[in-house]
Amino acid sequence: MAKSPKEDNNKQPPLPSPLRFSKFFQPNMRILITGGAGFIGSHLVDRLMENEKNEVIVADNYFTGSKDNIKHWIGHPRFELIRHDVTETLLVEVDRIYHLACPASPIYYKYNPVKTIKTNVIGTLNMLGLAKRVGARILLTSTSEVYGDPLVHPQPETYWGNVNPNGVRSCYDEGKRVAETLMFDYHRQHGIEIRVARIFNTYGPRMNIDDGRVVSNFIAQAIRGESLTVQSPGSQTRSFCYVSDLVDGLIRLMEGSDTGPINLGNPGEFTVLELAETVKELINPAVEIKTVDNTPDDPKQRKPDITKAKEVLGWEPKFALRDGLPLMEEDFRQRLGVPKAK
Repeated sequence: MAKSPKEDNNKQPPLPSPLRFSKFFQPNMRILITGGAGFIGSHLVDRLMENEKNEVIVADNYFTGSKDNIKHWIGHPRFELIRHDVTETLLVEVDRIYHLACPASPIYYKYNPVKTIKTNVIGTLNMLGLAKRVGARILLTSTSEVYGDPLVHPQPETYWGNVNPNGVRSCYDEGKRVAETLMFDYHRQHGIEIRVARIFNTYGPRMNIDDGRVVSNFIAQAIRGESLTVQSPGSQTRSFCYVSDLVDGLIRLMEGSDTGPINLGNPGEFTVLELAETVKELINPAVEIKTVDNTPDDPKQRKPDITKAKEVLGWEPKFALRDGLPLMEEDFRQRLGVPKAK
């Protein structure tokens, strides 16, 4: 007899591996982080490794990530590193999956747009298949880009967005929208425990230098003594969340009971020109600010409504932009080999 749609939607998640019930088993939490050698992923590794009950596995193909970001954990008995592309099947036994793998900078995701959308779609399918097989809970790091160039401001999770489906950014924007669809379809059809985070602009140490994102561009330019290049008209707004605040939100979401989607970002809103002026003031007052042409489909406004994160997770960011920028400057100076003038 066929099951009703209502019965299908009430499916229980799969049981974990029988190993969980072995009398010889050590009750550690085994956590997989795809893209764990990247900017946000490596900070998430650091936070999770602080808990002695966690065993962390990182899978990364190093397209935008780097071993340097996690080299301090290599050789640790609770840490494992796998060179792996998520568009290929991965077979591991885990309890939690943080699925971060995907280039997030326009320079990188436009470099190979077909690969980007394959990472979002096939990579997410592979991670959901793994979660189904081993009974793991899975968190997807989606993006504020699912809102496109928004007509609603600030953007709540209930807003469906204003996205160009065939523009130069669509491989990322639409890729993440499809990834969210897959997450919820697996949840409804197979009972998979899912969590979806919509990440807004995040900054901090270990960002790729010159990766095309506005904060890293401005800081690198200021340190080198180059002009700060503000894309026209400069009045477009962004909200900047320090990476440690974001990592705290991701962990709270994973270990909470809400599936999401939940916006994670700092609601403090700045124009790109204001950001450039702040970087100039804090890092190098001698540099000039110049305007350059904008890229297609660049959002005019970007600010998260974090009401749901406050209510459901008890989360809100703590770092002010002026507190976070000097920490990022210190990291960039070290990597660029340009000490601060005394």
